[in-house]
This record gives sequence, structure tokens and C-alpha cells, in this order.
Amino acid sequence: MNISASLATFADMYKLVKPLFFSMNPEMAHHQVTGGLRKFNKIWGSKQVLKALYSVEDKRLEREVFGLTFKNPVGLAAGFDKNAEYIEEMASLGFGFIEIGTVTPRPQPGNDKPRMFRLVSDEALINRMGFNNQGADVAAGRLKKLANRKDLIIGGNIGKNKMTPNEDAVQDYIYCFRALFDYVDYFVVNVSSPNTPGLRDLQEKEPLKNILNTLQQLNREREHPKPILLKIAPDLSNSQLDDIVEIVAETQIAGVIATNTTISRDGLQSEATLVNEMGGVSGKPLTKRSTEVIKYLADRSNRSFPIIGVGGIHSAEDAIEKLNAGASLIQLYTGFIYEGPALVSKICKGLLR
Repeated sequence: MNISASLATFADMYKLVKPLFFSMNPEMAHHQVTGGLRKFNKIWGSKQVLKALYSVEDKRLEREVFGLTFKNPVGLAAGFDKNAEYIEEMASLGFGFIEIGTVTPRPQPGNDKPRMFRLVSDEALINRMGFNNQGADVAAGRLKKLANRKDLIIGGNIGKNKMTPNEDAVQDYIYCFRALFDYVDYFVVNVSSPNTPGLRDLQEKEPLKNILNTLQQLNREREHPKPILLKIAPDLSNSQLDDIVEIVAETQIAGVIATNTTISRDGLQSEATLVNEMGGVSGKPLTKRSTEVIKYLADRSNRSFPIIGVGGIHSAEDAIEKLNAGASLIQLYTGFIYEGPALVSKICKGLLR
């Protein structure tokens, strides 16, 4: 067996340990994996080992999107590293960019546990985390101390606190924008999580324009403005998606992330007790719908703005389908959990083929 084949086999060892992680509560498993990765990364030479296993370095993978150069188009979606705790660890697994958050102005515990559930038969997750995070200032402090940025792009996904009424929501987005501005490369306005009461009401045309125009005004006052993107739900109707295209043009934001989790339960095969849990569904049940939303936005806008595609990417073929539909970049979360860290390199190699 040659060296590259040996590395590929070793990189797929996640399949052996996956049953152990899947025997744990999903939130506990997440902390075990990220904590273990952090400890491993402190060992001399460990980063080089992970890079050899998981990173695909090739100039053909580079993407120029909204003025930034991404070393490859595969990113880690928001939600995995809410508090900017594991950026260097996740970067060692070959991601081209990492999105932290969702971050809110004040720390908040999120919803009561349990709040994340595996739908193994559907290769999906349901989560109702509720923007649990340590607050924008803590995230900013960690990013400020980050030793090695090099070519890694970091995005800041920002939201409002649960107790902030919608009429005051813009102030929460302003706070996060100001706190993170010096430490992230782009921003994502999250008004599409189903797990903060009333948040999705902010996707309506007028409140959304108010938030985006306000942030853009602050952005233009800076010497070097940052790209601002909007993350949308997969549950929007075509007429609402038409509004999104119009709002992007009017506010001149940099692009859209499509999509967040879905409140739909259509076609799920898992047991009813799990399916009926409150929260947003991610993973394979979202694959088709998120691609439809990407294609609709790309077609209706004549590809006038970049789209980051996320939702149900479990293979190189899924990634390529989203890119062909009109996405400029993609992000992983649930597929990464089900398929393991080798998924990033598999997608990159698939793109090169």
C-alpha cells in the first residue's frame, strides 16, 4: 500500500470510533470530540499529522468570493464553534474557512437540555440550541489572541439575544458587528434560526431591510468595510425568496447563505418520538430543498451575488451539486458529524477530479 493510500485509510478511522460517539448524548459527544482534538493539537507535530491526513493543498481549489481569497471552497458552518474556541483545531482538518457563532451581545445559556437529537435513520439532526454562547466580547477576545491566521478566513455569525424584543433587535446586531469587526473577515446576519422565539419574523421585508441597511451604513464608515451576508431559512416561499433577491440588491450586501435548518418534517423515517422534538432539522433531509433555494436565488438574480450553500452535504457529489446550482462556496455541519473529518478532503479531491 502506498503512502497516500495508507493516509486515506487512516483518515477514515472515524468510522471505527463513530459508534462510540453516537452512543453518547449528541451535545456531550460534541464536547468530547472538540476537547480531544484540542488536547491532540497540543502535542508536538500533531498539526502536521492532521494536515497530512486531511488537508488538500492545490491552487486550483482557491476561490475569490466577495473580495476574499479562500484556499478552498469548503467551510465549517456556524453552530459548531459558537464561541471561537476551536478555530485552529478545525483549520487543521482542512477547512478553507470557519464561521463562528451564532454570537449574541450578552452571554445566554440557550434552551433547556436535551436540545440536540440524532435522527440516525435519516442521517439528520434536530437542534433547538437557542443561540447558547458566551457573548460577543468573549468571542472577540479569543479571536484577538489567535496566534496563526495566515490564509484562514473567519466569518462572524451574529444574532439577537432571546430577551431582546424584535423592535430593538437592530441594536443587538450593531453591538455584535462593532465587537467583532476587527477580528472577522465577513459577517453573517442570522434571522433564520427557528429556535429563538420570533426571530424568523425578522426575515420579513421591512425589519430585515432596517437591520441590513443599518449595518451597511456602519460598514461604509469603516476604512475597510467587511462583506455582510444574510442567512436564510429553507422554508421561505418563492415570493419571499424574490423579496430576498430584491433586498440584497437594495441593501447591497455581499451575498446570502442558503440555508439554515428547516422546521419541515416531511419524509422523515426516524421514530415519531424523535421526529416530533421541537427544533430545526439539518442533514440529508435538507439536501434537496437547500439546493432548490440556491438554484432559485441564482436564477432569479442572474447570479448577481455570491451564495454559500449549506444543508445536507454528505459527499463530494452533494457539494458539486450545490456548486453547480449556483453556490460559490459551501459549508458543512451535520454531514461532517455523520461522515467524519475526511469529508473535507473527499470534497476537495472530488472538485479537483
